[in-house]
Amino acid sequence: MIESQPSIYISGIRIDEPMTTLTDFLVTAVCLYAFFKLSQHSGKSRALTYLRTYFLLMALATFFGGLIGHAFLYAFGFAWKLPGWIISMISVAFIERSAIDYSRIYIKARTVNFFLIVNILELITIMSLTLTSLNFKWVEFHSGYGLLGVVLPFHLYIYLKTKDRGSLLMIVAVGIASIAAIIFMTKFSLHTWFNYLDLSHVVMAIGAFVFYKATLRLKTIAQ
Repeated sequence: MIESQPSIYISGIRIDEPMTTLTDFLVTAVCLYAFFKLSQHSGKSRALTYLRTYFLLMALATFFGGLIGHAFLYAFGFAWKLPGWIISMISVAFIERSAIDYSRIYIKARTVNFFLIVNILELITIMSLTLTSLNFKWVEFHSGYGLLGVVLPFHLYIYLKTKDRGSLLMIVAVGIASIAAIIFMTKFSLHTWFNYLDLSHVVMAIGAFVFYKATLRLKTIAQ
């Protein structure tokens, strides 16, 4: 069994789970890169706006997660994990909305609007459960629901209907994100200094980069 990651001290300042913090910041860096690059994109679609917002919020979530949720949690207390958790849940809601809105061309407006409403209701419900229980499992559930229950089926439908290369890459990115989730849930660790949290964060960073590349390939955005 992998031992817990030792703390390190820099100029007398204690930093817990240093590698986990660093790999969280890796995800932050990839998401910020995607956000700034997409902010320079001339596209005006709502799907693109939702994806930009997803990357920005995920960058904030992983930054707070690394800084407060891991490195300095001892100075704040467990409840301070909530900012990172809540922001990450909102970010997932935005990537859900991007997939739903992107399908507007191919699905009836009434159906699209229904799922956009469900998107808000499920976010509020699961966020409330997270706030009252302080249980990360609700964050995991929301992420799984958002990616596997919304992003995957919507982009799979679009790909099967149009062969949109961007939608295909979205599906690949969801698969990569799922691998990160499996690593986290099974606690598959390689070493004390590269445990399941660190490994899952690296895979998340790869997945985020593929989501970015997928965004650039989506037909109505790439045009």
